[in-house]
Amino acid sequence: MNKITTIIGLSFAVFFLIGLATTLTRSMMIGFIDVIPVYLLMGAAIAMMIYEAFFDKS
Repeated sequence: MNKITTIIGLSFAVFFLIGLATTLTRSMMIGFIDVIPVYLLMGAAIAMMIYEAFFDKS
C-alpha cells in the first residue's frame, strides 16, 4: 500500500511539473531556447523526487 501511494503521488507531481513546463512553450513570445533551462530544472526535480521516493533508504 505504501508503494502504491508513493507512485500515485509521484505521478501527480511529475504530471504537474511536465504540464507547467509545456505551458511555457505554448506562448508565442517565448521560444524553445528560452525554455531549455526550465526543462533542465524540471528534469532535475523529477529525478530527485524519484531518487528520494525509491532509492534513498537512510
